[in-house]
Amino acid sequence: MARRANALVLLDSGWSCEKVAGALLLDDDTIRRWHGLFIEDGLEGLTRFEAGGSACLMNDEQQEKLKAWVAAALPRSTRQIGGWIEKEFGHVYAGRSGLIALLHRLGLAYHKPKVIPRKLDEDKQKAFIATYEKLLNSLPDDEAVLFADAVHPTHAARPAGCWAPSEETLAIEQTSGRQRINIHGAVDLETGQTRMIEVETVDAASTIRLLESIEAFYPMLVLIHVFLDNARYHHARIVQQWLAQRLTEKEAE
Repeated sequence: MARRANALVLLDSGWSCEKVAGALLLDDDTIRRWHGLFIEDGLEGLTRFEAGGSACLMNDEQQEKLKAWVAAALPRSTRQIGGWIEKEFGHVYAGRSGLIALLHRLGLAYHKPKVIPRKLDEDKQKAFIATYEKLLNSLPDDEAVLFADAVHPTHAARPAGCWAPSEETLAIEQTSGRQRINIHGAVDLETGQTRMIEVETVDAASTIRLLESIEAFYPMLVLIHVFLDNARYHHARIVQQWLAQRLTEKEAE
């Protein structure tokens, strides 16, 4: 303990890790490790010696209660866990590393939930990919392929990490509501070029506006392939009528 304290005092006075190590007849990695323990856990870090471990502050019954609470509450941080331990049992963990070591001994781990895609059909995806690749392989120079969709910033659910039993697999389902900014746009995956319009409402009218914007962006192309999802507004009657009218005008030209 005295050597660790001396090392920190010398570091605080401006000595380098190499110089402190030479004065204390140690290697500089050891000095860096001691300094890291102090930065992370304060005095508790300096007083902890890993060889043989230190006695746990909590008895077996308290550890089981902690484990059950974590499994039920899924706390997001060690600070929240430490606060619960102090409130329930009166034990204070001043440093994170000691508390993390306890949680790991109890079979707990820090998880970040996976997002579960909605209505995923792998067979349809594979069939579409095959069709798309066939189209690209035979695409002439006077044609282009784009994917169009709407996006709604701040809409998606955001997974947040939490402590839970290590064998647990956490996941959340994607949300489906819409709010704030609505952007209707298209992207050419081969070139990275995009066309985007900001709209009050994503609907058939905004679909037509987007298609007009795409057409204006590619004035020299004979054919533009635009892939859309199954949103009702993408298949609305007025959209089909607009497409039929543009086709008639193109043929007349």
